[in-house]
Amino acid sequence: MDTLTLDEAMDDLVSAEDFLDYFGVEYDASVVHVNRLHILQRFHNYLSQTALPETEEARRAVYVTALEQAYQDFVKSDALTEKVFKVFHMHEPQTRFVPLTAITVNKKDAA
Repeated sequence: MDTLTLDEAMDDLVSAEDFLDYFGVEYDASVVHVNRLHILQRFHNYLSQTALPETEEARRAVYVTALEQAYQDFVKSDALTEKVFKVFHMHEPQTRFVPLTAITVNKKDAA
């Protein structure tokens, strides 16, 4: 993959281990084995919150930083605590706003 451009290499990477190896991030295989999808999703989330530079070298540095941060999130914590995916938020209390104008009284029930 060393002869490929960054964009070409990114297209070829398919697993968390591929990304970590390509960007030279040291990792514990047991952490990645349990959290691979969470790490990749967190990596994606970090990148989506960052303005990516134009140059390949600068973008590579941003990718490395984001991937290291995503991996470290799951070294220090776990998937249940980090709640990367929507499914982890489904049973949390939900707040809904009902405007006062939407509340009506049914005259049959009021009598």
